[in-house]
Amino acid sequence: MVSTAKELRFHTKELLESISRGEEVIITYHGKPYAKLVPYDKSENDNNKTDELFGMWKNRKETEDVDGYVRKLRRKRY
Repeated sequence: MVSTAKELRFHTKELLESISRGEEVIITYHGKPYAKLVPYDKSENDNNKTDELFGMWKNRKETEDVDGYVRKLRRKRY
């Protein structure tokens, strides 16, 4: 299904209902494809669930205790 940005703004509920039925929606802006709305796949995203930090903070020693690190940062503010 193809929809415009204006239709997305005014008919969000109807578009979400069509996505929940399994349809993909292409959003166009000034006649050109701009975004694609697809149904959320729970099983695909549940496998990547971790409580660990990632990215540039992954291997830092100071963030082994995340709660303690955040409290230490906030202590300086007050």
